[in-house]
Amino acid sequence: MNAEFQFKHEIPVQIRFSDVDQYGHMNNSVYFSLYDLAKTSYFRDVFGEEERDKFNVVVVNINADFLAPVFFSDELMIETTVIHLGHKSLTMLQRAFNKASGVLKCQCRTVLVGYDILTKEPMEIPMAYKQAICDYEGKTLSELSQPIQ
Repeated sequence: MNAEFQFKHEIPVQIRFSDVDQYGHMNNSVYFSLYDLAKTSYFRDVFGEEERDKFNVVVVNINADFLAPVFFSDELMIETTVIHLGHKSLTMLQRAFNKASGVLKCQCRTVLVGYDILTKEPMEIPMAYKQAICDYEGKTLSELSQPIQ
């Protein structure tokens, strides 16, 4: 699903004692919290602290492929990229992998929609935000607007 995508954003994440079950595996629900942490970091890096707080999106779809268990001792990294920009939505691809071994543990595709807090309705993502994402990713808007294969 992600061989053709470049990941310019990467953060280390800490696995907490409460994240693992009695078998020593990280609980699948924890991945989504870690992916949210990485999304926040991505948007801060792309827009800056002040603008990130003004960028309003909501998750409308999220799909994860759990490929290998994560253990408490793993040095986990999360990579994030935007793979599609629409009028009102964007699609992110994220991967969790063990830094030491390079083993891909999980990958996740999330669709987010621009959201107007006052009207509580979907809204078009402002062009300035789209351009900032394109600049960060090193792609044009037409490249990121292409249908996802």
